[in-house]
Parts: sequence; structure tokens; C-alpha cells
Amino acid sequence: MVHWSAEEKQLITSIWSKVNVEECGAEALARLLIVYPWTQRFFSSFGNLSSPTAIIGNPKVRAHGRKVLSSFGEAVKNLDNIKNTYAKLSELHCEKLHVDPENFRLLGDILIIVLASHFARDFTPACQFAWQKLVSVVAHALARKYH
Repeated sequence: MVHWSAEEKQLITSIWSKVNVEECGAEALARLLIVYPWTQRFFSSFGNLSSPTAIIGNPKVRAHGRKVLSSFGEAVKNLDNIKNTYAKLSELHCEKLHVDPENFRLLGDILIIVLASHFARDFTPACQFAWQKLVSVVAHALARKYH
């Protein structure tokens, strides 16, 4: 079990309360698909992913980004029970979707960049550390069924 200090919890929830899930989710997923193009193979049903412009404007990318970040909100709500919170999603991504678990870490790193760009003044080194810890814990929970 991960230990969260009161300060870490406050820093995470403070930023999360300001997040526009639709906007930041779409941006994070689009950046993942652009920066790490091999991840596109998991999204073949999304249609045109042929260029950064196509990816950013793709409504399926936007919708799935919102879905992913909404799910991430469950981690924020359940900081003390992230492993169980993501048990079913881990099973889905492992057994049905066969997503490379490294992608969870990559998306978490990109989410940190997106949050830092949107909330630069509030995204202090201590806040970045807390969020980095959170995305790492989420990535590990999602990869759990792979082990």
C-alpha cells in the first residue's frame, strides 16, 4: 500500500479540482499518439491518425481521452485503494485489449506535462512530485494483471 502524506493528498486534489477532464484528457491522449506513434496500433478503430492535426481533431481521440482522464479521477477519489479501483481495468487491458503496460507509464508522464502546462503557477516541484507518484501508482495498478 502506498502512503500519501496530507500535503500530497492536498496537492493532488487541489490540481484535480481545476482540471477540465475533456480538454486535458483529449490533449494527453493526442500527445501520446503523436509522440509515441507505435501506441496508435491500439486505436485502429479510431479512423484517421495519419498526422498530428488529424489526431488532435479526431473526435474518437477526444472522447477516449475524456474517458481515460475521467477514470483517472477515480484514483484521485480513492488514493488509499488505487489497486482495487483499477482491478477490472487492469484485467480488461491485459486479457482483452492486450495493451502494452509500458503505455500506462508513458501516458502518466504525458499527463504530468499537460497538467504542468495548464497549471504552471500551481504545479510546484512538490506538486509535480505528488502527481508523479500518483501516475506511477496508477500505471502499476493498471499493469497488475500482467504480472
